[in-house]
Amino acid sequence: MKTDSNFSPEQERVAGGNPRQSALVFALLVTVASLVGCNGDAGREDAHAAAPRAVSVTVAKVHKQDVPVYLVGLGSVTAFYTANIKSRVDGQIMRVNFEEGQLVKEGDLLIVIDPRPYQVQLEQMQAQLFKDQASLRDAKLNLDRYTTLIPSGSIAQQQVDTQRSLVDQLDGQVRTDQAQIDNAKLQIVYCNITAPFTGRVGLRQVDPGNIVHATDTNPMLVLTQLQPIAVIFTLPEDELPGVAEHMKNATLQVEAYSRDNQSKLGTGKLMTIDNQIDPTTGTAKLKAVFDNRDNQLWPNQFVNADLLLETRKNATTVPTAALQHGPQGAFVYVANRDKTVEARTVDVALTEGNTSVIANGLNPGEDVVTDGQDKLQTGSAIAPRNPNSRTTAEQQGGPDSGGPSGASGNTAQ
Repeated sequence: MKTDSNFSPEQERVAGGNPRQSALVFALLVTVASLVGCNGDAGREDAHAAAPRAVSVTVAKVHKQDVPVYLVGLGSVTAFYTANIKSRVDGQIMRVNFEEGQLVKEGDLLIVIDPRPYQVQLEQMQAQLFKDQASLRDAKLNLDRYTTLIPSGSIAQQQVDTQRSLVDQLDGQVRTDQAQIDNAKLQIVYCNITAPFTGRVGLRQVDPGNIVHATDTNPMLVLTQLQPIAVIFTLPEDELPGVAEHMKNATLQVEAYSRDNQSKLGTGKLMTIDNQIDPTTGTAKLKAVFDNRDNQLWPNQFVNADLLLETRKNATTVPTAALQHGPQGAFVYVANRDKTVEARTVDVALTEGNTSVIANGLNPGEDVVTDGQDKLQTGSAIAPRNPNSRTTAEQQGGPDSGGPSGASGNTAQ
């Protein structure tokens, strides 16, 4: 009886010509091949898992640039001149010649007080002077007559001396009258109140028709000079020797910023350092002058003062975020061309804001890690990215990139 078989003659010979044995051999061969294939895939997966995974980090270039060195202090704006305008005479206000907030120049007429009472006094003093001058002229004429009679013995010497004394008394009275006239004229001048310097008028405290007195405690208005204006700020006493040394060589620049340190209000020049240190705070006061042409600074305004001490030329700089601190001091992770990193000790000369000046340890053009250092050690593989770059999927043009396939983002070299 012939049996159907799917095996080749060679397979049947191997199985001894028995179909059932042939089927068993074939099944065994299939099983062995499957096991070999599975072992190969598992080996490849284990090798892939064993490979180090790159750490995504942010890198930045080491630059060589000029770095300004600032000393930062807290201060307040102070007017060079502030005048509380008061009346020097008693009287009624006739006219107010300014508007609140107006800029006035030195000598401008601000307030007029009724001068008529002082004008009457002036006329009275002038009349008294005229009378006393007439008496003085008569006394002098009599003295001349008496003097000519002395040689003939017609008049006693005592009478001549008495007449001479009368002339001196009347002369003194005339001088007194003249002084009173000058005083009356001065009172009239005081009735016209003018600006003692160029400045800005504040809110007025009196109106026309009010009676003011020289003894009033409250001013009629406050005049403040705004251009130029001063800023007084403090610095620690340890900084004073450096400031004084740099002041010998050049005029130091001071920048004033708003309370939140976001808006620059003006640029001025350092004038002087105070002559004493506050022992309670260990700070000293410094005074700077500002042109204040745009009126950004106001008296008693709080400001942050940045004193430009010097500018370091061609300094090696890195972002401050790149600096790490360990037992050996400051260090940074330097990105190598093979996409690995090495920890390198550096000497930090100074830190100015977000920039640090490196004295030794780095060269311009190298890349340093500024974010992701907590996952690194020497030899770690990295995937550098620029701080402003897009995600990895966007750089590779993946399905979640939202952009065309194959688009790449900016990557720091």
